[in-house]
Amino acid sequence: MTGFKALTSRGRSFLASGFAALLCAFFLGEHDLLRVAVLIAALPLLAAMVVARTRYRLSCARRLDPARVEAGSDSTVTLRLENVTRLPTGLLLIEDTLQYALGTRPRFVLDRVEAKGVREIDYKVRSDLRGRFTIGPLAIRITDPFGLVELARTFTVTDSLVVTPQVIPLPPVRLSGEWTGGGDSRTRSVASAGDDDVAPREYRQGDDLRRVHWRSTARYGELMVRREEQQWQSRGALLLDTRRPAHRGDGPRSSFEVAVSAAASIGVHLAHEGLGLRLVTDQGPQHLTDKGVSWSLLDTLAVVRQSQSRSLEQGVAALRQGGGDGLIVAVLGAIDPEEAQALARLRHGHMTGVAVMLDVASWEQSRAADERFEQAQAVLTGTGWRVLRLPAGTSLAAVWPDAAYSRSAA
Repeated sequence: MTGFKALTSRGRSFLASGFAALLCAFFLGEHDLLRVAVLIAALPLLAAMVVARTRYRLSCARRLDPARVEAGSDSTVTLRLENVTRLPTGLLLIEDTLQYALGTRPRFVLDRVEAKGVREIDYKVRSDLRGRFTIGPLAIRITDPFGLVELARTFTVTDSLVVTPQVIPLPPVRLSGEWTGGGDSRTRSVASAGDDDVAPREYRQGDDLRRVHWRSTARYGELMVRREEQQWQSRGALLLDTRRPAHRGDGPRSSFEVAVSAAASIGVHLAHEGLGLRLVTDQGPQHLTDKGVSWSLLDTLAVVRQSQSRSLEQGVAALRQGGGDGLIVAVLGAIDPEEAQALARLRHGHMTGVAVMLDVASWEQSRAADERFEQAQAVLTGTGWRVLRLPAGTSLAAVWPDAAYSRSAA
């Protein structure tokens, strides 16, 4: 019964024509027409039975190269089909399932796959939007050589393509607070503390004699050497303002998408500089895996969405509770002076604070928003924060060098 349901429009037309010819041959008594009618009616029925009884066993594998791309970049999808039986296939119609953001569904036709044969098919996908997109499952339609019958088979395997925010290369900038507690600082602090504060250990064969600690050697009566200096990892925090009321515009050019791209660019830049980074949003701390700060950060930012929160309170509290940061970089939408004051209090001692403030007034042409920007900027600069103004249409790379300078409020 399944085979009859699989009849195509052509197959149904053949079947209807055969029965019509059969009736005409019966009423007219034409034996030749009867033979033709039987042939026309039998052809789709035989094709349906053959296709229904055929047990093709196909294996499918999908490869993405690369499996992680920036928004606006291409990824190549390779489909590998293998006929694992000793029976060659007929005509195969192949369609892979894609989400709307990746484009239209690709369709291919394979005339025939021989026994134990393998076919590989490539196509490209591209998305201008961030996200984690599912590719698959693959659907295959099997037809007979005459196109009278068509059966559908669907695989269950799917794959994920991660589309990360655009990362803008940033020029090198010296952020003094970035290295608080770092390896270089640790080395200098040991050297300035003097030999008396160094914890020595006994000499071991193979130790460099230049590391012999003579004062401890004289005290203990045996060779003592300085312990190897421990390299501490520098720590920093990245705050991303995801509040929907704080951003303007829609689509890839909205202020929110610019903020996400800025956070990704800064995070990758600092990670390459050796900074141990943690990500915080207005919703609190975000978990980054141990597979590498850059990749983990990009994977997290690929799926970050706007929140309905109206305050930065949770984000500020998460930064305060984490502590130990030599550097805080805040990527902000529209904030009022009270929120700026809460951020300003986070900076203390030798810690460096950098605020990338998106000028949302340039997205909406609002004078009131521009005044709030000036007030918030004055609060942050007055407490030693380094404020970078980022209007619509301006690249972060153009304003990033300003992060090296601290300005006082006028």
